[in-house]
Amino acid sequence: MAIDKPVLRVADVRFSKLGQLLGRFGLSLRLLDDGAPITGSFWGEPEAGIVRRSVYVRLDTPIHSLLHEACHLVCMDEQRRAGLERDAGGDDLEEAAVCYLQIVLADYLPGVGRDRLMRDMDAWGYSFRLGSSRAWFASDAEDAYAWLLDHRLLEAGGRPAFRLRD
Repeated sequence: MAIDKPVLRVADVRFSKLGQLLGRFGLSLRLLDDGAPITGSFWGEPEAGIVRRSVYVRLDTPIHSLLHEACHLVCMDEQRRAGLERDAGGDDLEEAAVCYLQIVLADYLPGVGRDRLMRDMDAWGYSFRLGSSRAWFASDAEDAYAWLLDHRLLEAGGRPAFRLRD
């Protein structure tokens, strides 16, 4: 799917809004200098990195990557979070929950929203059985939604609970 511009990056969104969103979960957002290695990045630059309760980004880090890694921190239990450096681990269902939650959280970022985030996810190469993030979210994500409800990370109606998994 063609998008009107390259994927949204940290430089495209007010950094204070990004930090405020993560702060609602008790997470920290760390901005690194241009060209610096991204601490805790599993995939390498420009992808976001995670260490314990912090997400590391540069201005060229895609917003979808920042949200994805932040949602890993939200979805993992405290024992994994406490020792985390780079590899979020988790199973396939937790990974699906991470993708679901990142789409939901995009609506809490001015100028992003779920529609744009899903276009960016598809453009970046996220892979879903139904061929697109939109089709997956609308028709094939019931298990991810249920997982998030079971872990009290979503409230009724699909709103984020703004808490970390116990």
